[in-house]
Amino acid sequence: MMKRLFALPLVLTIVLMSTTVTAQKFSGLDKSPMDMASFPTDYKVSDKVVRIIYGRPQLKSRTLAELAPVGQVWRTGANEAPEITFYQDVKVAGTDVQAGTYALLTIPGEDEWTVILHKGLNEWGSYFYKDSNDIVRVKAAASTDGTSLEEFSIAFKEVDGGAHMVMGWDTTRVAVPIMW
Repeated sequence: MMKRLFALPLVLTIVLMSTTVTAQKFSGLDKSPMDMASFPTDYKVSDKVVRIIYGRPQLKSRTLAELAPVGQVWRTGANEAPEITFYQDVKVAGTDVQAGTYALLTIPGEDEWTVILHKGLNEWGSYFYKDSNDIVRVKAAASTDGTSLEEFSIAFKEVDGGAHMVMGWDTTRVAVPIMW
């Protein structure tokens, strides 16, 4: 009899917990989903040099200039400013960068973009940007491609001695050299 009395509260607790868990509300898919790119790009290589996590906005009949205005600090994607992690010391466009995690912001231009590594992590967009938090500012050439990308994308391309982090959206491409 005692064992049955002891088991009753346990059963009631399990039943109550299961009903509470099933009542949880979940949001739908984000309209600008998060993505991640890393180098080396091969998933079988766990010893990465760099990884970036970023939001992927879409043009949706808008122009790149509307979404990432020339001459203005841009979050380089959607939602939170991207976080780029270097797992070892590197050179970004010739400038020394210590291993660590940084926010990635950019200032789009006609022929070149300013690429900013910033110590302000977990910031929504670029609304709280302060240039006093910049770690590195470098210039990267902008080019055009015949293929238009609807979604903002970042990929790494292997080159001698390192990789280029290539940002693409619409027909614009910006390659940032990362060497080690």
